[in-house]
Amino acid sequence: MHLTIILPESVEKQCVLFGINDAHLRKLRTAFDIKISVRNNRLFMDGKSESVSQAQVIIERLLEWISIGKESVSDELSAMLEIAEAKASECAFTEHGKVTARTKGQQTYLEALHHSNLVFAIGPAGTGKTYLAVAVAVEALRRGIVKRLVLTRPAVEAGERLGFLPGDLREKVNPYLRPIYDALSDMISQRSLVNYIESGVIEVAPLAFMRGRTLNRSFIILDEAQNTTPAQMKMFLTRMGEASRVVVTGDLTQVDISAESGLSHAVRILESLSCISVIRLTSQDVARHKLVQEIVNAYAKQNME
Repeated sequence: MHLTIILPESVEKQCVLFGINDAHLRKLRTAFDIKISVRNNRLFMDGKSESVSQAQVIIERLLEWISIGKESVSDELSAMLEIAEAKASECAFTEHGKVTARTKGQQTYLEALHHSNLVFAIGPAGTGKTYLAVAVAVEALRRGIVKRLVLTRPAVEAGERLGFLPGDLREKVNPYLRPIYDALSDMISQRSLVNYIESGVIEVAPLAFMRGRTLNRSFIILDEAQNTTPAQMKMFLTRMGEASRVVVTGDLTQVDISAESGLSHAVRILESLSCISVIRLTSQDVARHKLVQEIVNAYAKQNME
């Protein structure tokens, strides 16, 4: 496969991309076993299609950081090369160890999480939609690829309005956010998690808190997205800033709102766009107790009757 990337006209920016004495280009050549050359503000790559595509993703992400003023991308390159290696074994590395895919569907999902700017993951409970997304997000944070994690979900009222629930705002919304905290606690020590949250490096908040913001160099996860409206989904997706990655998870068989689901609407109109992955997990990807898979299948069968 032959690929051409147009480089910035600025010699200074090109030098940041290439590294001292072209060290970055040598690392990419070695890591992916490809040929790289530069002529007339163009970078040319030749090699196996998958290898060239992986290198392209890394170079384009480095160029994003350089465009917003990064004067060195050596650490970012090293981190992304490590992630590429992790992807090859279908895993993510967290503070508490390695998180691996257990099914073919999860392997595809992990690959998308490592390489796509926007990922939609749709599937039943127990398929690892949120857990794997949080694992890759934590890995990206630990390796400096992003500077912040933002995890959110709609606070859908299960028969009660938030205003009538006891306690302050934090106490009112925490029950809705508990599953995200549980996933984080599996991957980060309690002390680190508290420090991250108190410093704002990790933010867990209801979807309504996202309005009016622009999130740069962040890993953003929207959980339970089937319970968003199309307007809420559009609001969320347009929060994405420079060098950020977004994951949207949900189960379209568990919609708790009367309006059209923003998740199904978004997938329908965005699936054909580049840099977007839509992963559809099934009961075969359930990684909880084996009985959960049977329960999911039983309910699916009932819905068809």
